[in-house]
Amino acid sequence: MSDKDFDILVIGGGIAGTALAAQVAGCKRVAVLEMEAQPGYHSTGRSAALFAETYGNPIIRSLTRASRDFFFSPPPEFTQDRLVAPRRVMIFGCEEKREAFETYIAAELPGSNLDLIDAAAALALCPVLKPEGLLGAVVDSASADIEVHTLHQAYVGQLKRNGGLLVLSARVEAISYDWGTRRWSVQTSAGCYRASILANAAGAWADHIASLAGIRPVGLEPRRRTAALVDVPEGLDAHDWPMILDAEESFYMKPDAGLMLISPADETLSEPEDAQPEELDIAIAVDRVETYTTIEVRRIKSKWAGLRTFVKDRSPVVGFDPSQHSFFWMAALGGYGIQTAPALSSLAAKLLLKLSVSADLEAMKIEENDFSPARLFRALAPIGQDRFKQNKITG
Repeated sequence: MSDKDFDILVIGGGIAGTALAAQVAGCKRVAVLEMEAQPGYHSTGRSAALFAETYGNPIIRSLTRASRDFFFSPPPEFTQDRLVAPRRVMIFGCEEKREAFETYIAAELPGSNLDLIDAAAALALCPVLKPEGLLGAVVDSASADIEVHTLHQAYVGQLKRNGGLLVLSARVEAISYDWGTRRWSVQTSAGCYRASILANAAGAWADHIASLAGIRPVGLEPRRRTAALVDVPEGLDAHDWPMILDAEESFYMKPDAGLMLISPADETLSEPEDAQPEELDIAIAVDRVETYTTIEVRRIKSKWAGLRTFVKDRSPVVGFDPSQHSFFWMAALGGYGIQTAPALSSLAAKLLLKLSVSADLEAMKIEENDFSPARLFRALAPIGQDRFKQNKITG
């Protein structure tokens, strides 16, 4: 076997690809192919970095809850550094959006660990909120900031300790499958790599990778999210302030290394690309911050954008493709890939290795069909082996 022959090739070196590869590298020969000169350059490196069990749809929430113990007490062999730091989340309500706030309370508060506080208590937690019309807030005290770089590098370290390979500057140019040898060939800018199984963790580019491989795309929707860093008002220490957002999630802000991260919480459809912030989105974020808080934004310290990639039901796409059982999807994580990484990568690794996941799913109270790529094709005619061969693109 040559130095470019593996059991599994993982395309994409973000949190999804590295976490998955790190989990399977102990028992399979694995290589991760990353198109950039550094892993995690795109969505992983541009995340708001929050752990919140109330964030996302029910599938995301289940995966997040299952990841909690790992984040707060990581195995010592994984990392000696902390992965999270406490950060409350506060969803405030104001008179002009009373209905949205009351709807949020009715939907989220019953049976949860959230706390409903009055306007005075909300101002005590975040003194820059405007008191006029403030109704109160819902507080999640079990949330936390995630040390994304530490987490990502720990997975890279685990991958390498387990004998896996991370190949940088390896942009995929062509993919073909040999039915005789039952092996994939992936031509990249760093050479040609081969493996029996191809795992697609390419983020916003995952449908493009599928098309190169002759696999039907799942209908990914990359959506741009914009963020900026601004100054904290002079004389105030924001270190312990919560992340705040309104009940409609039309913006959010949170302390970040002595500054304030602000975002309009935008979800603008985009092509797969190196996303860049639009001036209009930055202006919207500033306007909303100045509408609901006493902060006056005088300068933008830095700004960026990232892509959060979804499918229609906003649940991950994880599992073998129904038309080609050596093509594995790890896609559509929708901006939740970091907070769900421990549980989702463990689950995905077992599926990739064809191990039983019934106990994991039972513990999380979810079903495999909730995230399997097969769910997206049920209304369509299946693609058989012959059609797969016909659609194969070799570059």
